Amino acid sequence: MSAQIKVAVLGAAGRMGSEAVKAVTDAADMELVASLGRGDDLQQIIDAGATHIVDLSVPASTEQNVRFAIEHGLHAVVGTTGWSDERRAALEALLAEHPENGVLIAPNFALGSVLASAFAATAAKYFESVEIIELHHPNKVDAPSGTAVRTAELIAKSREAAGVAPSPDATETQLDGARGAEVDGIHVHSVRLRGLVAHQEVLLGGPGEQLTLRHDSYDRASFMPGVLLGLRTVASRPGLTYGLDGYLELGQ
Repeated sequence: MSAQIKVAVLGAAGRMGSEAVKAVTDAADMELVASLGRGDDLQQIIDAGATHIVDLSVPASTEQNVRFAIEHGLHAVVGTTGWSDERRAALEALLAEHPENGVLIAPNFALGSVLASAFAATAAKYFESVEIIELHHPNKVDAPSGTAVRTAELIAKSREAAGVAPSPDATETQLDGARGAEVDGIHVHSVRLRGLVAHQEVLLGGPGEQLTLRHDSYDRASFMPGVLLGLRTVASRPGLTYGLDGYLELGQ
């Protein structure tokens, strides 16, 4: 029997963090060795003998947390937002100095959501128009969601490679924000509404038809299979992987 994965959860007091604590505790091949909240000393991770961290903290501290893990030889699975292109570039430079370490940054851990984004990127090559609507609870602090940004990036890359023209849009006048945000030329609309958890629709349109790809997370437990997959895979994938789709066999 292989050795158990020794996991420290950062941001353990939050909604996602508490679910991760439960999921790791229930996983037969893992041992929860530390649960840290905001302001806790990161040295506890080392003292507890962790080999992996799950960072579900806050944007202000996630970079420090991950850098600490790498510098101490730990693998990291990260679900915290705030990882700009510049931050990811700095992280890759650090990982080049620690080539044995693996880091996964995942905008979304729900396997259905990751698959839906991949399907959307494939389908978008064949449709004239595409837009994204993401819907979340009103306590979410960022808009658009990291998932929507990632989906738009994948769609834009797919359409550019296939030589597809931008979606037609004859709008000449509009109220600010009426057409949503633009991510790599893809319109993204954000809804914040009580009763929602995490939901996304990709609308694809062509002459006489429309395809809608929708994923719904009704409970944060839906993210845990992806967290566990990340923990089980990250050590075998040195360097930085951005997006859980990098761990799935999607043929892309």
